[in-house]
Amino acid sequence: MKTLNDFNFNSKKALVRVDFNVPLDENFKVTDANRIEAAKPTIDKILADGGSVILMSHLGRPKGKEDKYSLKHIVDTVAQVLEVPVIFASDCRGTIAQNAASNLKPGEVLLLENLRFYEEEEAGDVSFSKDLASLGDIYVNDAFGTAHRAHASTTIIAQFFPDNKCFGSLLAKEIESLNRVLNNSVKPVTAVLGGSKVSSKITVIENILDKVDHMIIGGGMTFTFIKALGGKVGNSICEDDKLDLAIEILHKAKEKGVHIHIPVDVVAANAFSNDADTQIVDVREIPDGWQGLDAGPKSLENFKEVIMASKTILWNGPLGVFEMEKFAHGTITLGEYIAESTANGAFSLVGGGDSVSAVKQFGLEDKMSYVSTGGGAMLEMLEGKVLPGIQAILD
Repeated sequence: MKTLNDFNFNSKKALVRVDFNVPLDENFKVTDANRIEAAKPTIDKILADGGSVILMSHLGRPKGKEDKYSLKHIVDTVAQVLEVPVIFASDCRGTIAQNAASNLKPGEVLLLENLRFYEEEEAGDVSFSKDLASLGDIYVNDAFGTAHRAHASTTIIAQFFPDNKCFGSLLAKEIESLNRVLNNSVKPVTAVLGGSKVSSKITVIENILDKVDHMIIGGGMTFTFIKALGGKVGNSICEDDKLDLAIEILHKAKEKGVHIHIPVDVVAANAFSNDADTQIVDVREIPDGWQGLDAGPKSLENFKEVIMASKTILWNGPLGVFEMEKFAHGTITLGEYIAESTANGAFSLVGGGDSVSAVKQFGLEDKMSYVSTGGGAMLEMLEGKVLPGIQAILD
């Protein structure tokens, strides 16, 4: 696996695919610069070597060239984070991009306009990839969030750099962290899978059953399993067409010696609202008209025992509707257990949009071993898929 450390960028132009798809407010100010900060170590290394950096990214889902999706809006924030001036090219191909790239001096940073202003980007167009490739000497992919897409700038472009391509430090860290959970883990290994639907996690569950010792199932998925086992779930979210699948998963886990842990009690509410009345009930006896919206205290005690005994922990998906304060306790408490286990020497990897939002919201991010930056990309790796953006560098 070639990384930044395999290259000296002195006098070289590094063409770096970053994921600067950041949120903007109504005045086009960046409201969360995490993704820009995540790319800083890669850019710092290239500049420290005496190279120059050409950054390419997408922003949003523009239909053609739309001003609100222009990367010009983020130039100041990128410059602030990198602590160097940033030159902006108002196009990512053609004369404007070519001139800006050829005039670039060592130590300078150039940001190209939004790649998705051209539909060729998402189509994986070869001639568009070739135009981009002509701008730099070494190709660096540091965009994990888009590594599962075979787009021009993430995958196709790599063929034009047969010997001069590598992973940036962020993407390398993502791959190493996932490998550490899936292939090089210290046992016992526990996976915590939450979220609303079993259907969205089937392939993940099937792929990791061979790699884990314990699996905690939480969130809305709980009720499909409980109903499959003959319990009453009231008005809780439940996939009635997945009941047989839930039983099949439980059988497979038993055959493989994997211990499945499902909540035994829940915080039930009489409406999907922060103002709802609540009661703690047995997960198998949720009254009609009530729905389970968070894990209950006995469940959390059971989960604590598992988490504290684990040496490797993967967390993907919340235990309840944490966006509402009344139903956030389970997710926060689980996060605190994982943080404590991490402090005691376990390796913890958090990934998937909602769990990442939760650890950030509740101030737990720095207490985890690694928090992934790519929701869809991480899920596909957990499913056992080879991501095209990663394979293109390995080829």
